[in-house]
Amino acid sequence: LPLCFPEKLWKMLESDQFQSIWWSEGGKCVAINKDLFEVEVLGRGVCQRVFNTQHIRSVIRQLNLYGFTKVQRDFQRSASLPEFLSEEAAASAHSQILYYYNPSFNRAHPWLLGTCRRR
Repeated sequence: LPLCFPEKLWKMLESDQFQSIWWSEGGKCVAINKDLFEVEVLGRGVCQRVFNTQHIRSVIRQLNLYGFTKVQRDFQRSASLPEFLSEEAAASAHSQILYYYNPSFNRAHPWLLGTCRRR
């Protein structure tokens, strides 16, 4: 039987084969480097494809269908201009990283994976 979307996602996160997707927030969130993911995962040839799409929009749609919600990163800003500018540069690089959370998708609780159902 082919794996369902959450199972594929879990296998990717647990694999050391992908640099564009990883566990975040102590295993409670999925972090995706959007640009790298598009090349590394979605740009693969037909035989090596993980998902049946080449579009990040479709992957995000699947995340939403399985109850994942996008998490906004909240950065504390410094008062001094040089520190603020360096933080802005880091934040813009960080903006390519998408964070998604699902209470049933937690690295510390793999048995909850079975409760991740499509809406």
